[in-house]
Amino acid sequence: MKIRGRIVSFLLLLVIFTATIGTTVKPILEDVKLGLDLQGGFEVLYQVEPLKKDDQKVTESMVSDTAGALRKRIDVIGVSEPVIQIESTDRIRVQLAGVENQEAARELLSTQANLTFRDTDDNLILDGTDLKEGKAKPDFRQDGKPVVTLEMKDPNKFGEVTTELSKLKPQGKNILVIWLDFEEGVDSYQEEIMKPDPAFVSAPHVDKPIHSANVEISGSFTVEETKDLAGILNAGALPVKLEEIYSTSVGAQFGEQALNKTILAGIIGISLIFIFMVLYYRIPGLIAVITLSVYIYLILVVFTGINAVLTLPGIAALMLGVGMAVDANILTYERIREELRVGKSVFDAFQSGAKSAFTAILDANITTIIAAIVLFIFGTSSVKGFALMLIISILVSFLTAVWGARLLLGLLVRSGKLDNKPGLFGIAKSRVNPLEDEVDTLDLDTKFDRFDFVRTRKRYFTISILLLITGAIMLGVFKLNLGIDFSSGTRVEILADKPITTEEVSEYISSIGHPSTDIVISGENKSIGVVRYAEEFSQEEINKVKAEVSSVYGAEPNVSSVSSTVGKELVKNAIKALLFAAIGIIIYVAFRFEWRMGLASIIGLLHDAFFMIAVFSILRLEVDITFVAAVLTIIGYSINDTIVTFDRIRENLQRIGKIDNADALADVVNKSLRQTLGRSVNTVLTVILVVVALMFLGAESIQNFSIALLIGLLAGTYSSIFISAQIWFVLKKREIIQKGAIKVDKEKKQWGSDEPVV
Repeated sequence: MKIRGRIVSFLLLLVIFTATIGTTVKPILEDVKLGLDLQGGFEVLYQVEPLKKDDQKVTESMVSDTAGALRKRIDVIGVSEPVIQIESTDRIRVQLAGVENQEAARELLSTQANLTFRDTDDNLILDGTDLKEGKAKPDFRQDGKPVVTLEMKDPNKFGEVTTELSKLKPQGKNILVIWLDFEEGVDSYQEEIMKPDPAFVSAPHVDKPIHSANVEISGSFTVEETKDLAGILNAGALPVKLEEIYSTSVGAQFGEQALNKTILAGIIGISLIFIFMVLYYRIPGLIAVITLSVYIYLILVVFTGINAVLTLPGIAALMLGVGMAVDANILTYERIREELRVGKSVFDAFQSGAKSAFTAILDANITTIIAAIVLFIFGTSSVKGFALMLIISILVSFLTAVWGARLLLGLLVRSGKLDNKPGLFGIAKSRVNPLEDEVDTLDLDTKFDRFDFVRTRKRYFTISILLLITGAIMLGVFKLNLGIDFSSGTRVEILADKPITTEEVSEYISSIGHPSTDIVISGENKSIGVVRYAEEFSQEEINKVKAEVSSVYGAEPNVSSVSSTVGKELVKNAIKALLFAAIGIIIYVAFRFEWRMGLASIIGLLHDAFFMIAVFSILRLEVDITFVAAVLTIIGYSINDTIVTFDRIRENLQRIGKIDNADALADVVNKSLRQTLGRSVNTVLTVILVVVALMFLGAESIQNFSIALLIGLLAGTYSSIFISAQIWFVLKKREIIQKGAIKVDKEKKQWGSDEPVV
């Protein structure tokens, strides 16, 4: 009965998963908010500055009120769910995805908050300069009704205005109409009053003359409406201006194409992973496919639940998260297979393997999260989206790949249906040793036994040193091909419906008054032309270029403009991100293992990062902000791989108990590398399947990102096998020479007496 019950439970869970996902995935997908790079739109970063140089410093409340005024304008445009964020206390970032008339929207946003007070015939009576700055506040009357209070600079002037208006009471024209951005010849009180949602801000009645500086506006307000009105009044009275320091726009055709191509790449990449897992690991591989499907579903649930916006880098992070989830499965399955090979029963092998793999999975995921958190703190909006998705992916993958996979596989194992069937785990019976032979996992043969990683370490050190020196020379000669994110300037991306040439694009952009020698043709059919300029385009120039290109090529181009201020800040933040990520990782590794392993890990990471930079310099690939995301992601993957190796070295040392010579230490390192190499190859292979799919089938905008990931994955795997472990061996060998021996306490798990190893 117990056997049947576990099989039934397993099948019941499958039915629940299938039914839940099948019936809810469509509405969840419909609720996913797409970023502007997937549906078109634009993003602008404004610097809020004093209107005059001698004006007072811009305060936090001024910026907040200005952001409120911008939101009010956006409501007029009718954009659904805009993103407006205050950054660095004096900046406002506005993201409008899906806006159809980008030119009109940007023009409306960039104008100064123009607050005016008019009569019912639209005659100007007062404006924002007549109000005291920041004095408008939401309040309550004595009867508890919400009102707005404000202060006038000249009570006599306000008294004259209200006296004249109050005389119009019998005619019903005693109304002071408050407008934000009133447009002569377009806006009209008489027309707007007939609409359910008029364009004017408010229209309070003036029943009597008011000769006081303190004014109260009452009406049928809610508390929230008084807050909004107070913010608008304050913004209209603010002596501030908005300077555009960064902008990017994406045409609707670009967004649709990017979404379709990237989703297709993701489906192909993930499908290849599923096929590999089932073919290589058999039943456990099938469990991995189930849990990975649940993982992707849960990611979408969480992402929509927190109201996040999905961008192209976010999709890339989702698919890379699949690689992280697969890695946790592979770690566990490889350990189970080892335990089966020493002759243990399926149940015992499952118990031991899952337990042994847990610490490596935990440490590897934490170090990757450290890199992702640093990226979120120092990244720009799109990179923050990538980092957020990566963090969510890691946490959810831990839930599904560790807990979920063990639950499902445990049901099958405990049913007894897998007993004495190593083939269902991808192991030939000829490779299983009898339990009575008491073979240790350290003694198992591997496919890599012919490799002596430690004794040939100088060869690998020499290869890496030569490559890095060559890279440094090439970097010094060619420099980095910095994108406008770091160098400042303007980038125009033209999408044609047929193949285009550099000469054609050069001739065309010269004809519209914007010649450039920096032109790159890309895309599957050579239908995308990327043009870069050292100077920043003004809003008028951007609008002109977009209109000209659209009329000729039929699609609105992508245009990005970055000021030198933002470019310098991005460089500074990128360096900080890499530095803090490295520091955080070395502290964690030193705490969890020992300082020598932490130092060896960081040397390996620097090796990987510099190798990526050198290759990008040699190939003249553009380095933009997503390159930093790629570097930090690779840092996470590389340290992940290195930690798995060090975890196995630590475990094997604890089994032996004492090492008193370099040959014995080399033997442990070699065996540990051979044991983990299969896992390293399988993990990097599954991730590469996704990365290659993204690189060849995904959107053009993340192609360089994908190339950086591919280079980094290969470099990271190389360094964790041939560099980091060998550096640790060199450092540990010196300790043996100094102390004569190193002893590992199996109970306390400590190096000697003073170096803790958890």
